[in-house]
Amino acid sequence: MNSTTRSQATFVTVVLLLILYAFPTNAQTVALQAGYVFDTESGAMLPDQIILIDDGRITAVGPQVVIPDHATVIDLKDSWVVPGLIDAHTHMLLTRQPARDYGNYYFTTLLETTSYRSVVGVANAQAMLEAGFTAIRDLGNTGNYGDMDLKRAIDEGWVPGPMMQAAGRIIAPYGGQFTLQAERRDLAEPEYFFADTEEQIRMAVRENIHFGADVVKLVVDDQRYDYTQAEIRAAVEEAAKAGVPISAHAYTDKPATDAILAGVASLEHATYLSDHVLQLMKERNVYLVGTDFPQKYSPSSYDARIDRLRRAYAIGTPIAFGTDASHYREGFTRGDLTFDFMHSFVDAGIPPVDILRMMTVNAARLMDIDQDRGTIETGKLADIVAVSANPLDDIEALRGAHFVMKEGRIFKQGGRFHWSAPTVIGE
Repeated sequence: MNSTTRSQATFVTVVLLLILYAFPTNAQTVALQAGYVFDTESGAMLPDQIILIDDGRITAVGPQVVIPDHATVIDLKDSWVVPGLIDAHTHMLLTRQPARDYGNYYFTTLLETTSYRSVVGVANAQAMLEAGFTAIRDLGNTGNYGDMDLKRAIDEGWVPGPMMQAAGRIIAPYGGQFTLQAERRDLAEPEYFFADTEEQIRMAVRENIHFGADVVKLVVDDQRYDYTQAEIRAAVEEAAKAGVPISAHAYTDKPATDAILAGVASLEHATYLSDHVLQLMKERNVYLVGTDFPQKYSPSSYDARIDRLRRAYAIGTPIAFGTDASHYREGFTRGDLTFDFMHSFVDAGIPPVDILRMMTVNAARLMDIDQDRGTIETGKLADIVAVSANPLDDIEALRGAHFVMKEGRIFKQGGRFHWSAPTVIGE
């Protein structure tokens, strides 16, 4: 065989291997033998279930499912199986380092380039998936659209991570969430997109959608001047043309009410809301994504956050789990730190069954992905997590995921993370 023939043979072999590995797990039938499976509707753990998966989707669930002879069988008989977890408010490309940034993420954004933050975002995304989060809503603070590149890399299989909805640049009145100084007034951009008229707001929404935004985030009330209801409605109307929802960052009643009446999909933080506004959220099906930090992270506002969360739960306000996690802590991954936010729900007296719903089906409904995710049902994508103890007894059991499947592909088994790239050949 001459050198040309050998080169051709090598090329063909490489192409065949790439095709083979392009569909590693979700191209075959898989049967999960589960000790218990969480049923989100009844809130029960159903015993002795078999989950059949074909081409990345669940084709059957139940105790009497017949396993085909050709199926790959995975033994999870000693496990509690739940839908893939969802964080509906996170920041993959923002990692504050307290010793360097003095707790102020303004410094983070000044010291790090978008490309560097994207690399850190890869590590954060993998950590989230390894922890059992198979979908996330990333709400900005990503530099110059770095989130769009991270999302694309995940979608094309170059890096492992959750299914990601990305917001792009956060739209805000002048100043955004920062206090600027006159001689360096440009330093908050492109982190924020300043828009101070209805037409500027519409243009900002269009730009975000042009670059791939799945959701648009609006800062409503971090300055002494708030967006009006008409200005928020302009954003909602413009985004709706492309089928994109608006997420509103708000803390107090008046701007929160304007955002609700203008038609936003969710309120982020919303720490100081009255029962009247929480009731209005229930009536308008506006989700509360409280990002309720553990007490050690925000002691000054913790009591108010827990009180608001407790009242919202009692009223029946739709609630989705979201963390706003963006900090670094030595020895802990972003996935580890995300679980800390469950403490607030426990402190608010919310039972584990509803915390788990907020981390799965509720978040999926907010993100409008519940047709594919959020529950373990026939026809849904196989986003599945297995843990070694019952999270309905202690929600902390979710920290111990030893099996993680996303869209039918196994990323973690026996406590070990598995990944090879590419799973899809890029354009």
